[in-house]
Amino acid sequence: MVLPIVDEKMPKCYLCHAGFASIEKLREHQNSAHKEFLEYHEKDSKREPAPGDVTVF
Repeated sequence: MVLPIVDEKMPKCYLCHAGFASIEKLREHQNSAHKEFLEYHEKDSKREPAPGDVTVF
């Protein structure tokens, strides 16, 4: 997420563009107001290597 210089000290919700005083307030907002959106996209995220990734041991 890229914020303009004006909003550097005030994080914004990327879904509704509301500004918050701290990251903690933003997390609380996203977990309450956008709960369905976050839960829907959590199910679809796979934690696996992308094709062509090389693992170094």
